[in-house]
Amino acid sequence: MSDTKQRTLSVAAIGTAAGGIVGAIAGNTGLGLVAGAVAGTAGGYLYDHHEKAQQKAHDQAYEQGYAAGKKSE
Repeated sequence: MSDTKQRTLSVAAIGTAAGGIVGAIAGNTGLGLVAGAVAGTAGGYLYDHHEKAQQKAHDQAYEQGYAAGKKSE
């Protein structure tokens, strides 16, 4: 399973559970489950996008530093 799928599904599961709890308290468990799943899926995807952007920036900085070190030898 890819990192994107894993992160998205993990946060979707958390969102579904939280939505179910809130929905049960509010009197509509089904709607809470659906809303939580949608919010969790979107949040998981956005979190994955953020993590990938952060990793890309880290990799670029590392490569620049490595190239600068090789250049100064």
